[in-house]
Amino acid sequence: MLIIDKLIEKSKKLRAPVCVGLDPTVDLLPDHIISANGGNVPAAFLEFNINIIDAVYDIVPAVKPQIAFYEQYGAEGFEVYTKTVAYAKSRGLIVIADVKRGDIGSTATAYAEGRLAADGADFATVNPYLGKDSLKPFIDVCKRDNKGIFVLVATSNPGGADLQKLELVNGLKLYEHVGNMVSEIGGDLMGNYGYSSVCAVVGATKPEEAINLRRQLPSVFFLIPGYGAQGGTAADVAVCFDAQGAGGIVNSSRGIIGAWKKTDKPEDYAQAARAAAVAMVKDLREYIGGL
Repeated sequence: MLIIDKLIEKSKKLRAPVCVGLDPTVDLLPDHIISANGGNVPAAFLEFNINIIDAVYDIVPAVKPQIAFYEQYGAEGFEVYTKTVAYAKSRGLIVIADVKRGDIGSTATAYAEGRLAADGADFATVNPYLGKDSLKPFIDVCKRDNKGIFVLVATSNPGGADLQKLELVNGLKLYEHVGNMVSEIGGDLMGNYGYSSVCAVVGATKPEEAINLRRQLPSVFFLIPGYGAQGGTAADVAVCFDAQGAGGIVNSSRGIIGAWKKTDKPEDYAQAARAAAVAMVKDLREYIGGL
């Protein structure tokens, strides 16, 4: 079974196209966890992540650790990243490595072998700015190891429009052109549900672009960041899905792992994360048909 089919089936079984972003920061960790780990922030991150994973693994299909939050702490931080990936996999979760790599030739091959193959993630996010040949090493790993990629197409940050909405000589916007490229190169990795393992990142804060891309790219699965803390709503993301409730997975990071900050019980951070994930699932079910 292709990894995209596995992701869709888990989402359908749980009726929850939700991905929890594991983007820990010192501000998002309760003080007692850092103290219990002797002030060692990477160690505190690992404890925090394990408890968050244990709280949500049975209600969501996937998690998305953003590697930058770990790499800033050097080798020890990177070790926490790989342990987080491994632990999430051991709990049956699909792991999307948010690494946004992109380069040419042997460098792209090294990134694909490292961040997609060796680290054990199921998917990785990639930057397409260097063109098709920069994506080929990732696609080769996808074919060999049954992995997937999410290519940046219409990102959730406001500044994305600086480039992504530029109009080309053929009348297409740049993001539309990139979307067409993603659809084209994903043809050899088409799954049973009509979606390819070569997928796209389409921000929840870009509903106009999402409508255009869903109409333009019926076989491209979307990773949808920007829900919640960044302002995206369930109504915004609903346009990314088909009538069967498939076609995308919605990410929330701070809104779930930082949910404890809205309570007066920091020691119950994992339970707060679970409650936030449950509320997100309920919200999405009200707007996305077929769930």
